[in-house]
Formats: sequence, C-alpha cells, structure tokens
Amino acid sequence: MSPSADLSAPPVKRVLLLKPRGFCAGVVRAIDVVKIALETFGAPIYVRKEIVHNRFVVNELAEKGAIFVDDIDDVPAGMRVIYSAHGVSPAVRERSKLRYLKVIDATCPLVTKVHVEAVKFARQGYSLVLIGHRDHDEIEGTLGEAPDVTQVVSNVRDVAALQVPDSSRVAYLTQTTLSLDEARDIIQALKAKFPNIVGPHSQDICYATENRQVAVKNVAHQADLVLVVGSNNSSNSNRLVEVSRNLSTNAFLIENSRAIDSHWLERANTVAVTAGASAPEVLVEEVLEYLRSKGFSSVEEVEVMPENVRFGLPPEIVQAIAPAPVGGGAR
Repeated sequence: MSPSADLSAPPVKRVLLLKPRGFCAGVVRAIDVVKIALETFGAPIYVRKEIVHNRFVVNELAEKGAIFVDDIDDVPAGMRVIYSAHGVSPAVRERSKLRYLKVIDATCPLVTKVHVEAVKFARQGYSLVLIGHRDHDEIEGTLGEAPDVTQVVSNVRDVAALQVPDSSRVAYLTQTTLSLDEARDIIQALKAKFPNIVGPHSQDICYATENRQVAVKNVAHQADLVLVVGSNNSSNSNRLVEVSRNLSTNAFLIENSRAIDSHWLERANTVAVTAGASAPEVLVEEVLEYLRSKGFSSVEEVEVMPENVRFGLPPEIVQAIAPAPVGGGAR
C-alpha cells in the first residue's frame, strides 16, 4: 500500500448508468404518431388509454392537444382517435367503426405479433393460455382476439388450476413486458402439466424488455442500490425492480428525481440507474443531477448491448404526411 494513501478518505460515490435504457422503438413510434397527428390534423386528437405508460409523456402530449380517454365511447362520433401502443381488442375496433371514428393505430408491432399468433392458434383449435398480468392494457387487447378459448395465468399457482377440453391441444403466448425469469417458470409449469403444449416460433417478450433486464442482471452485483425511472403502471419498469431484488440488490421504482428518498442513499456508494421502456431520458438526466448533488460525482455509462431497432410509422400517418403528387390530379 502506498504510504501516501489516505485510509480515512471516504470511498468515491459513483453512478452506473445502464445502457440500453428508456424509450424502446415501439414507444418512440407511438409518441411520434401522436405528435405528427397533432401537427398534421390539429387538436384535438383523442387517444384511447395512455399512449404509453408514463405520466410525464402523457401530460406533455395533453398540453399539445391530445385528449386521453378510457373508453372508445368517450370519443365524439366521427372524430380522430389513436390506439395506444398496447393494442386493442376486435370489439374496440368494431365499436370504432360503428361510431365512424377516424382511427390511427399506434399498436406496437411486437404486440400485433402476439395478436396474430392468438388468432392463428384459435383457428387451429387450440386452447390458449395467455401469460401476463390480468389488468394490463396489453392483456385486455390480446385476450379479446379469442376470448372463448383463452385463459390468463399470472403465476405458477394459476397453472395448477387450469382446465382445458383437450390437453393435447394447448398453446401459450406471453405479454411482451414480462420478467424473463417469471415467464420461464410459468412456461416450465405449463410444459409439465401439458407435455404437448406449443408456443410462438420466437418469444413474445420484446427485445427492449429483455435487454433492460439483462443490463440490470449484469450490473446489479456491482451496485448497492438500483433506481429504475418509470411510472407505477409500467409493467416493464416494475419488472426491472423485481429483477434487481431477486439478485439481492435493493431497488426502487421512481417516477422522477423527487421520488428519491435520501435515506436510500445513506449507505450506498454505487447506485445503478436505468429506465423503463416508456420513460423519457429527460427524467433520467434529472435523477443524475440529483445524485450529483448528493455527492455521486462519478457517472459511468455501462453499455451491455447495442440497440438500434426502429419501426415505421402506421399507414394512416404515412399517407397523411406524404407529399402531394407533382403536376396536379387525375386527367
């Protein structure tokens, strides 16, 4: 040990800033859809449910002229409405047609994939098990694709209670924002109960949910505390907290920097910071600024894997913003 080393000096307080974090491609697309619709068509633009599960984002869009409603019947007949990134059931689509609503569909393409799979399995005569949280908007929409043959399970205990007409014709799908570990345990229980069960060709849990969980798993052992920026109703954000706690690293979900309890930091020298897929980077920056004010002077960004996914805009928006044809109309 160097004779000049100061044994009494306190350890450097640092922040490990996880990457990837924050907005996923589906969230970016959904928010862009609302902004472009407001710019193109003007306010008001109605949005069924929260466009993404983040109160800051919803409030920001509301200030620009978006009107968020819980039910499609709350949209005046003939007006323009946007479906949220979480998707809707066929019943909602039919109700929109009956009320002559101008629909812009901002459903995440990865959620649409699950809807397509549900329809396929139902048509093939399977009983369908949908793994997810019963009260989540995404589950509501997917369940509506084949409600007569679909049962929702949220944990391993639910699997034991399942009853199906033909145990050799069972399929499963999952919500896109589940914990990888949680989903794995439920799928294993399903396979034990129904040895012939089939599932999607590729997992339904989305790339962004998986990447953010993997990042937490890679860094949690280095941290005394993990802070997850996200709203309480954000499924993928809550799962990040669970992932960290399952690894015995204390973690908290925070809406913004004001939600941080200073007592959490008293015995922490290393704090890992991440954000759910619907949390904007501006809220992460506010959290970093707060931590700096509390003595966490070193901020190190830790990139676990690159993430460069992009989704195209829905056709309703593409057509609306397309340039007018040169040379006039039809002759």
